[in-house]
Amino acid sequence: MTHDEYADRCEELFAVGGLAQVRQLAETGLKTLGPDPVLYRWLGLAHAAEDEDDHDTEAERAYEAGLAQSPEDLGLLVSYLELCLRADGWTYPGRSGRAVVLKERIADLAPEGSPEAARVQDALGWAGRGYWQDLRERTATVRADRAALTSHSTDVAEAIERGSQSPAHPEDLRAAEVAAALELLAGPWRAPLRLMIRHRVAAYVATFVLVLVTNKALVLSGTVSYSVWGWIWYVPLLLADGKLKQARSLAQQRVIAAVEARHADTAASAG
Repeated sequence: MTHDEYADRCEELFAVGGLAQVRQLAETGLKTLGPDPVLYRWLGLAHAAEDEDDHDTEAERAYEAGLAQSPEDLGLLVSYLELCLRADGWTYPGRSGRAVVLKERIADLAPEGSPEAARVQDALGWAGRGYWQDLRERTATVRADRAALTSHSTDVAEAIERGSQSPAHPEDLRAAEVAAALELLAGPWRAPLRLMIRHRVAAYVATFVLVLVTNKALVLSGTVSYSVWGWIWYVPLLLADGKLKQARSLAQQRVIAAVEARHADTAASAG
C-alpha cells in the first residue's frame, strides 16, 4: 500500500465515525512507509475529533511530528491552528498561544481566497464567538441531533409498517440504522415501543396530556400539594428513544466493520 491508499482508507473510516480505526491505520502507515504529512494530519484529526484532553494532547503531538518533517504543509498547519483555537487559554496557555504563530505562518503560505485561508477565517470566527453565540450554537446542535433522531424514527416506523426492510449495501449507514432498530425492537415484549415509534407525534401528545391529568388529579385528591409523579408517563417514550439511539450506535459499528472488511478484501486481492 502507498501513502495515498492509506490516506484514502483513513478518509473513508473517518466519514463513518471510525476514529479509533483511523488512528490505528494512520499509525500503521507511518510505521510501515515512513513520515507523511497527510497521514499525520489524519492521525491528529482522529484524536482531536474525540474532544477529550488526552486526545487533544495526542493530536498536538501528531501535528508537531508531521510539521517537523513537512513544516510548510498547509493541511497540518490549519488543522493544528483549529486545535489551538479550541484550547482553553487557562488550562493550556501554551497550546492556545501557538495559534498566533500558526496564523502568521499560514498567512505567508496561503494566498487570499485559497481553501486554507477560508478555513482559517472560519476557525477564527468560531474562536471569537461570545457566550450567546456559543449558546445558540449548542442549541442548534441539540436541534440537529433531535432532527436526526426524528428522521431515524420515521425511517424505522416505515420499516415497521412494511414489516421488513429493503435490501441495502452494508456500508449504507442510514439503512444499517433501520436494520439495527428493527432487531432491537423485535419481540412481543417490545410491541408497545414499536407502537410509540410508529405514532411518535401522537404518543408525545398523549403522554403530555397524561402528565397534566395525573399531576392535577393527585393535587385535587389531596394526596400531595404539588405533584411531579405524572412525568413517569414519559419513561416508555424515553425507552423507545433509547432503543433508537442504541441502534444508531450499533449501526455505526457495523458500517465501520464493513468498510474494514472491504479494505481487507482489497488488500488480499492485491497481495
